[in-house]
Amino acid sequence: AMTDARIITGNQAAALAARLCDVQVIAAYPITPQSQLAEMLSMYVESGQLRAEYVRVEGEHSAMTVCIGASTVGARVFTATSSNGLLYMHEQLHWAAGSRLPIVMCCVNRGVGAPWSIFNDQQDSLSQRDTGWIQIYCRDNQEILDTIIQAYRIAETVYAPVMVCYDGFVLSHTMMPVISPPPAAVRKFLPPYKPHTILDANNPMTINSVLLPNRRPDSEGVVCDGYMEMRYKLQNALDRSPETIREVNRQYAEAFGRDHGGMLWTHRTEDADVILTSMGSLAAEATVAADALREEGIKAGVVGIRVFRPFPEKKEVVEAYRNAKAIILFEKSISYGYEGGLCSDLKAAFYGSDIHAVIHDYVAGLGGRDVKSRELVEAVKSSLARIAAGERELKTTWLNCHTE
Repeated sequence: AMTDARIITGNQAAALAARLCDVQVIAAYPITPQSQLAEMLSMYVESGQLRAEYVRVEGEHSAMTVCIGASTVGARVFTATSSNGLLYMHEQLHWAAGSRLPIVMCCVNRGVGAPWSIFNDQQDSLSQRDTGWIQIYCRDNQEILDTIIQAYRIAETVYAPVMVCYDGFVLSHTMMPVISPPPAAVRKFLPPYKPHTILDANNPMTINSVLLPNRRPDSEGVVCDGYMEMRYKLQNALDRSPETIREVNRQYAEAFGRDHGGMLWTHRTEDADVILTSMGSLAAEATVAADALREEGIKAGVVGIRVFRPFPEKKEVVEAYRNAKAIILFEKSISYGYEGGLCSDLKAAFYGSDIHAVIHDYVAGLGGRDVKSRELVEAVKSSLARIAAGERELKTTWLNCHTE
């Protein structure tokens, strides 16, 4: 089969990826800007292009519940949602991760109501940071397709669910050239799912029973984990997953010739004095801004955070920002009452290292407000001027926002 290039939306790229991964059960509930993805998959199933069970449910909580049930019995499952739909799943997100199920879900990022917005920011997925899901952010439609294929390999290796996040409308509804790999090559890259939950009528067992605070013997007298040990194992799996994420990315690049970075990626950072950082399509915009700053004689580069959970390890983060004198963050979300979540986590990663660059955080593009590369350029120049004037404590700035 020839490598197949087509011009498609981010949602179509995601649907194509799910089809290439031979998913067996899809549960979906429509919500803008994700609906088109669910529609594409239903068309694939209806036309026989994808042999899967498509379960229509009455809400997102049920969509995730169906995925949990199907994954538990050993099916490869897929779902997608956005914004308030993701929030409605919140309880079941904990359940999926706590059950160590390799579910892959697309979060098509959209601002959270109230007030309503159908447009993009990343507050929805960021607010689910602590549910135990791996979170990967995509820059463009090609990366969406490639990341979903990688996500199944990652999830089924470490037994943890993966959320593939991409910006609503900016990517979901924008058409870009996407190369679709041959199905046979994807099957070779992605072996069939080996379930670790055993369902056998001849050997009945309780899955996810109520655990007491301490370890205790089962009916055979074998001492079993308590709740805390199970929690430790989930944390340990996510702690160790960067190794898998990098290795899967490396093997994918080898097989298909496209490398999107493992945990993070860099652009012109070798000699950069100022480093711009973001996630998703805004990080791609930052590379345009960095190039423009270079033309004005400012040595700028970009570190894009591709995986937000697990957060890139300290040594990798310190290495990526080694020469920076200033680090400027652009975030499409905020941890209310403090600052952007990426900012806090990055500062924490630098703790105890020899990186003492000034870090300045911009909240940008909430509810789909456009962020142009020239506006990023102006923001960086304004931050550098304030740093040069001796300001050390730079409070979070709201970009393009009337704050008087």
